[in-house]
Amino acid sequence: MDTGTTFIIADNQPITRAGLQHFIATFYKGSQQLFASCKNELSAILNNCCAGIVIIDYALFDFKGINDLLIMGKRFPQIHWILFFNDLSEPIIRQVRGNDTISLLDKEATEEEIKEALQTVVQGGQYICQEIIGHQTGMPTTDEIIPLTSSEKEILKLIAHGKSVKEIAVLRHSSIHTIITHKKNLFRKLQVNNVYEATKYAIRAGLVDLIEYYI
Repeated sequence: MDTGTTFIIADNQPITRAGLQHFIATFYKGSQQLFASCKNELSAILNNCCAGIVIIDYALFDFKGINDLLIMGKRFPQIHWILFFNDLSEPIIRQVRGNDTISLLDKEATEEEIKEALQTVVQGGQYICQEIIGHQTGMPTTDEIIPLTSSEKEILKLIAHGKSVKEIAVLRHSSIHTIITHKKNLFRKLQVNNVYEATKYAIRAGLVDLIEYYI
């Protein structure tokens, strides 16, 4: 397929950039490809673009949060964004779903899904992957959200940020035994078995922003 579309790959991981470059070159032989590894480079490129499609994983870019992307989107309304993600919290989904210049694509998407997303956006549409449409990235429903005390929420956030039991004890001025007990009770309440599952719940319940998790 030939197209004069300009694709801007905003990613600072060489392997990801090379993969996207090959994929786009295969299906869009007449396209132009530009690359940005940071926000300043991306802004400079967009200042010279009349139109284009930015493919970005904002959590691995140097944006401070989703608001940085939304602000840049307002600055460059001629640009459409394809936001790659591994997981998104409900607050982020709510912010971006109402913006028809932002499309959402799961990083685990098949080649056919990626192709469909690119075709949709090239034709001026918005693409929302089935993971968001069908399951809201596994977000607990109102009935599934488990009430947590303020202490439990704080401990869960610290766990999600990779803090050890010892580090949490120091930060909360508590004994290690007390934090171990809180952690066991928290895991039992959430019905999770390990830190990974607890972190996934924290992200999906909106207690931790995905960008915070990567930082």
